[in-house]
Amino acid sequence: MFHDSQFGPQQGGASVSLWLADSLQQAPAASPQDWRTRLREWADEVDLVPDLGQRIGSLTWFRGLATCFGLCATALYLSPAFEAIPGVPGPVLSSGHYDEVRSQMITPLALGADSGRHMGPTDAVQPLRETPERPQIELSAQVGSSDTLPRALSRAGVSSGDVATVMAMVGGDIDAGVKPGTRLDIILGRRASRDRPRPLDKLAFRARLDLDMEVTRAGGVLSVRRIPIRVDNTPLRIQGVVGDSIYRSARAAGAPPKAVQAFLRVIAGQVDLGGIGAGDRYDIVTEYRRAETGDVEVGELLYAGLKRARGKSIDMLKWTKDGRTEWFEASGVGERRGVLSAPVSGRLSSSFGMRRHPILGYTRMHAGIDFAARYGSPIYAVTDGVVSYAGRHGGHGNYVRIEHGGGLATGYAHMSRIAAASGQRVRRGQVIGYVGSTGLSTGPHLHYELYRRGQVVNPLSVKFTTVAQLAGGELAAFRARLAQYQGLRVGLHDNFAQKAATAPAALGK
Repeated sequence: MFHDSQFGPQQGGASVSLWLADSLQQAPAASPQDWRTRLREWADEVDLVPDLGQRIGSLTWFRGLATCFGLCATALYLSPAFEAIPGVPGPVLSSGHYDEVRSQMITPLALGADSGRHMGPTDAVQPLRETPERPQIELSAQVGSSDTLPRALSRAGVSSGDVATVMAMVGGDIDAGVKPGTRLDIILGRRASRDRPRPLDKLAFRARLDLDMEVTRAGGVLSVRRIPIRVDNTPLRIQGVVGDSIYRSARAAGAPPKAVQAFLRVIAGQVDLGGIGAGDRYDIVTEYRRAETGDVEVGELLYAGLKRARGKSIDMLKWTKDGRTEWFEASGVGERRGVLSAPVSGRLSSSFGMRRHPILGYTRMHAGIDFAARYGSPIYAVTDGVVSYAGRHGGHGNYVRIEHGGGLATGYAHMSRIAAASGQRVRRGQVIGYVGSTGLSTGPHLHYELYRRGQVVNPLSVKFTTVAQLAGGELAAFRARLAQYQGLRVGLHDNFAQKAATAPAALGK
């Protein structure tokens, strides 16, 4: 810290010392008044509150530190005590004073709105004989995801008798149940007495995409009114070019998620999805029902097409033949059925033939092949068939046998748990059990056998395929349907006589 004085810019401490020495030499016999004047001038020159961030460790810095501690100690010494300030409690009102105060209150305070004290009634107040009820109660309920119409009505307060009457009237129109999320507009009327439920005066809900229903009470009797809604069943067709992802490209074009997932499953059975690259064109046709109110329902996938820049193009159409619905190629060739696939996800650990039994200790015929797999892994039926046996089977442990027709059958042994029942019809790839180590087994694995006319054969030596093939008039009808789908224009179709008031936007081109 520096000070300007008559001696020039010098350090504060040095300037004060020189000033005092000079003053004493010049006036050694000064009067008391002069001394007071000189001390006042000296105090003006001395800085009692220097900057503690400068010249740390000097005498000036220590003088400032002492000043700081002195001021803090003085403040603490002079600070007041932190004690509660005593107050005078309010007087307790007598009953007479209380009635006097109550007579001067305004109504909200008298009812306890602000003070919280409810005042006793005066002689002018008379109790009601009965509380009046609302003549009607209007409710809005919703059917839950795993709910039924009767349960939703009961939760809303509809009596069991009215619920039974409503279901008797509308049950034939909602065989499959009401769609989850359906809104129920309910009006309950005045009840005859307090011990009886309110009667149902009106119920309105959407029974199906093409049907609105209103149940009303007239003359004490419930009646139903069915309001049909026009629905356009024209399938929805969506085409586009594959970008970085076929799923994202189809969704960006407006394809419903359900349709895109079904499309990918069909295409995956024909080509490797990883081989589909940018520039390939997809073609999707799906069931699409649109009501004139704007509500829509997305149905099953009908057609799956893929035009590839490199590689084989795909045209797959869903068709029903002999009561079985499956996918057919454009040539009329259906899915391959009966192809023996791996019954479990695992590695081949033991082959068919003679071997030394790991438990019995002698050489004998191993009438199947073993797959080493993790405990609890699902076991699949290698092809379609009927379960002829499911249960405990000696050294096989938990065992399932499936008859596939044509004298062929398969057996699955050592299961930890069986997921099929005797007499059940199973499809290729259906889970029939889980890997275990029951019976004569040294660890979790699947023992798989193949029978031909009752005799065991090597499962690796037999492969059979049955392919559905359309011909004649059925093939012509199939090709006509294929041409119909391929001729659809892309996007939504407005086939109503009058345009729907709330028609949804097009799903993309």
